[in-house]
Amino acid sequence: MNSTLIALAEPKRLQIVELLRDGPLSVGEIAEKLDLKQPQVSKHLRVLSEAGLVEVQPIANRRIYKLRPQPLKEMDSWIETFRHVWEEKLDRLDEYLKKLQGK
Repeated sequence: MNSTLIALAEPKRLQIVELLRDGPLSVGEIAEKLDLKQPQVSKHLRVLSEAGLVEVQPIANRRIYKLRPQPLKEMDSWIETFRHVWEEKLDRLDEYLKKLQGK
């Protein structure tokens, strides 16, 4: 999961993942949507691929990228372990606000 977090820490790579959330795209389509040069996008996609976040399907002379769900599921499971901490804090805040309203 460390490689997933490192890959997503770069804003452009995170934007690429967000674009791919809606479906597969070619390198050219990603470059156009993010207003980047194709070599820049290819470098970002290589990092995302090495982290296991995307997979490529060559079709003729195009490369179509799509998300791989497994690394994101692993990250979601890890984040879930922290959810109870936030829920406890929000419950305490809710109790405090109710107490203030009662005064």
